[in-house]
Amino acid sequence: MNAPAASPSRAAKRRALRAWGRACTCACALAASGPHTVAAAPLTPGAGAPPIAVTIYGDDDYPPYSYLENGEMKGIYTTIIRAALKKMPGYQVELQPVPWKRGLVKLKTGESFALYPPYLREAERPYMAYSEPIMAEQLVVYCNRPAIAQRTLKNWPADYYGLRIGFNAGFLSGGKAFDDAARAGRLSALPARNSRLNLLKLLKGRIDCYLNDRLSIVWELGKLRHEKLIEAGALDVEETTALSAEQGHLGYTMRDDGRFPYKQDFIRQFNAIIRDMKHDGEIRNTVERFLREPG
Repeated sequence: MNAPAASPSRAAKRRALRAWGRACTCACALAASGPHTVAAAPLTPGAGAPPIAVTIYGDDDYPPYSYLENGEMKGIYTTIIRAALKKMPGYQVELQPVPWKRGLVKLKTGESFALYPPYLREAERPYMAYSEPIMAEQLVVYCNRPAIAQRTLKNWPADYYGLRIGFNAGFLSGGKAFDDAARAGRLSALPARNSRLNLLKLLKGRIDCYLNDRLSIVWELGKLRHEKLIEAGALDVEETTALSAEQGHLGYTMRDDGRFPYKQDFIRQFNAIIRDMKHDGEIRNTVERFLREPG
């Protein structure tokens, strides 16, 4: 049995109360600063200690941002995150592929530490905390021309009522009015696993329009043409409207119950590095370099 603990002196109690007060003040200030902020942990990986092993999951099928190719994670977010992690020597991080919906479940159950690249969806995903925004994506709608030949498309989603709208499963990107219209049956919202499947359906007329990030659509259309997978007689497609710009993040589980004790320190370091990478143009240069030399 352990011996009874000695009663703390009054001076020790006063010191503890002052320290607790300072910690509360810092935590309150951090909590008030915005949805992306997570309080920093009091401890960091010790000097000379072996690096902490961490696994981060990435969407395995969201080119050009995050995807699996020949057994290796690639993509714009993957490249940026790897560059940031090289500046965090206290952590040894492995990037693992995961189907997007499964990755969300792993975060929701607290099984995994982090996942990239979610958009900010605090109401729909209360189990997730978000990093500093990494980069912006421009959401757009592409349609095949026969489906919209007799339509004037100015208002989203009202001018698209009656159409079949494809989107990537697990992505919440059409907005509340779109979700309400789909639930009311005013339009059909049809998920598919990835951009390639959705674009092939669009080209074949199996869906009328497709909602996703512009760069992802343009990238995948280029690959389909290069690989000669666009069949003769495929429908012409065009961008019909630009919606909101969305920011991609590294998302962290909030349901780990202390399973990842390094979480707050990791977030603090990662956020600071991403801010620096944006400020000095490293992220912009990474995107441009990746698009010139994909992979």
